Amino acid sequence: MKILEITNVDFSLNHFLLPLMRALREEGHEVVGVCADGPLVAPPRQAGFRVETLPFARSFSPLAQARAFWALVRLIWREKPDMVHAHMPISGILARVAAKLCGVPRIAYTCHGFLFNQPGSALRRGLALVLEFLCGRITDVYLTVSQEEAEDARRLHIARNPIAIGNGRDSSCFRPDPAARARIRQELGTAEETPVIVVVSRLVRHKGYPELLDAMRSVPEAELWVVGERLTSDHGAALDSCFAEAQAALGSRLKCLGYRADTPAVLAAADIFTLPSHFEGLPMSIIEAMMTGLPVVSTDISGPREQVVSGETGLLVPPATVAPLAAALRQLVQDVPLRTRMGQAGRQRALALFEEKQIIQKTVRLLTSG
Repeated sequence: MKILEITNVDFSLNHFLLPLMRALREEGHEVVGVCADGPLVAPPRQAGFRVETLPFARSFSPLAQARAFWALVRLIWREKPDMVHAHMPISGILARVAAKLCGVPRIAYTCHGFLFNQPGSALRRGLALVLEFLCGRITDVYLTVSQEEAEDARRLHIARNPIAIGNGRDSSCFRPDPAARARIRQELGTAEETPVIVVVSRLVRHKGYPELLDAMRSVPEAELWVVGERLTSDHGAALDSCFAEAQAALGSRLKCLGYRADTPAVLAAADIFTLPSHFEGLPMSIIEAMMTGLPVVSTDISGPREQVVSGETGLLVPPATVAPLAAALRQLVQDVPLRTRMGQAGRQRALALFEEKQIIQKTVRLLTSG
């Protein structure tokens, strides 16, 4: 088949969809990536994929969404694919409607999180629910990354047969690596005995950065490494002042590393992973950390609570709170045997549930069968 893999931004295409695109190509299908333009379209192109860039906008601007929709219609009409596989809430809605309008034989969607489950006005959440319900009527294959999303889709009659496929990462890439640990710590000037907490995510408020930076004031023994950057398409208040205040308070204990292509090595150099998000789908970064053997401190929300077994592979705390987050981080910083046991248990859980090859094989089978 000729398959269009459509998502909102280049970051998603490169970090989330590229392994699936490779697997579909290995099965003999022609795969074309579609996303907004950006520097991270380069790796898929270097891997031999054609990537078409469209003016996607991560906003509710009617004008911007109309522009993206008609660009999608023109592209799909020109490409005449056998399948459109859409991702992310807004681009997923636009792509499915455009595919239906163009008569695409097979329309698939992978839900990475529902907008109606995220903070926002009642009007916005209601509109998102209505659009998801209507688009579910034209979706032939409806996949979700988390069990809770599949249950929501079933309970709200959004999809006839939603299937939770999970997310996966390559355990040969994300693993304990003593050599990488020594190299990265030397690069960053961090002593071997210093406990390191690492977070990997976009620099946006709903990832819980204000709470995390505040909590670190109560964890004086440890360093915090922040891996990630703010995308040009991210909206909401910037965190510059928040980080500036934290840098002044924490000094050299806060190290902002920006975007890193060597995330597996950075994770291997850390001791504890944290992601105190306010809402999530099924975070890839938690899977990466678990496979690397790190205990995880996250929030008790949809997604992370399917990944982290609190008390066994890490600790879950209420979202948007400081004191419980600080207490959980402090407990793991001070108790080396506990974090070692949790990290080992987390790696075994990740190998059993989140191995990329198994997730991709299941996804390919669901997309291409029938």
